[in-house]
Amino acid sequence: MTARSMLRGPRAAVGLALAGALALSGCAGNEATAPKKNASAGGNSGSGLDEPDVNGDGKVVIGVLSPGDINDHGYYQSFVDSADAFAKEKGWKVIKRGSVPASDALTAARALCQQHVDMVALGASELKTAIPASEEPVCIKTAWYVPSSANIDQAPRILLSADDPNQSLLAAGYAAGLKMKAAGHTKAGFIAGAKADFSVAAAKAFLAGIRKVVPKATLTSSYTGDFNDSAKAKEATQAQISQGIKVIYPYLGGATDAAAQLAKAGGALTLTPGTDRCDSTRPKFDISVIFSPGDYFRAALEEFAKNNLKMGTTRVWHLGVDPYPTVKICKARGSEDQKLATFMKKIGNKEIDPKAEVERLG
Repeated sequence: MTARSMLRGPRAAVGLALAGALALSGCAGNEATAPKKNASAGGNSGSGLDEPDVNGDGKVVIGVLSPGDINDHGYYQSFVDSADAFAKEKGWKVIKRGSVPASDALTAARALCQQHVDMVALGASELKTAIPASEEPVCIKTAWYVPSSANIDQAPRILLSADDPNQSLLAAGYAAGLKMKAAGHTKAGFIAGAKADFSVAAAKAFLAGIRKVVPKATLTSSYTGDFNDSAKAKEATQAQISQGIKVIYPYLGGATDAAAQLAKAGGALTLTPGTDRCDSTRPKFDISVIFSPGDYFRAALEEFAKNNLKMGTTRVWHLGVDPYPTVKICKARGSEDQKLATFMKKIGNKEIDPKAEVERLG
């Protein structure tokens, strides 16, 4: 699965919630003395949970489940890296499991709760089948963090984290359009795994953004059937290069780097599916499309540490308003940065309606 599909269902209305891609593995950080409970009830929201030591056992343990490869150097890994880094700062412990099939999510969540975790965090909405465990006795003393998508209902003991993938994909296309116009290119490519509603919608939003700058631009979309299969991703990339495509968006999970490396070798500009990799040298990226679940999760953990994480609510992130999601041109020229910033600000203040822009494509 892609980076975005996880966050949105990714990032699954459009899917980049991309892909959306965690056998219980090791721990991060050291156990520390029990953090003092915040006496404030501000974070309980009626759930009766005192954060962060929700179960009151004198330590804080975060349990993470991800549907994807937690060592993919991208979308999925960012979620775990954020948990590890914050846990190390706080002296908390992290239990993590990657590549969890949706069919095993409920059992995996119960297993975490049996290890007395204070929070169950799902790396992507594909694992929504785990959510019923939040109301079971085994998990009754846990808080839950779940990346949202349109097909997840609010539950009393979970915090949903959501964004609109149309926003970041439209801005990604706009940034790509600026580069295409400067170079005189009109052909762009989009490579994803499964041809699902979210990935098709992501491609459409990307094209809508490009056409804000290059009205006659075309987009060739390729679906390999697997977000993590590097061989299939390289085959699709080579096919697009052979067609003279000069901008390729590998909207992938574990296969991202293989596709991007080949695209760069073929002279094409590339974009990231979720994380800031402008400093990456192998492969190099030209545009970072940043909707990393790790950035959102880090903010949630900061509130969790203060007993301010409100279960039974949804936190919605807005491009052009919040720090994330956002889009960054790695080596901007001339007024490219300014134009992109203005475009994202217009999305944030609703001067530009991403949904309407996509619908104009028909």
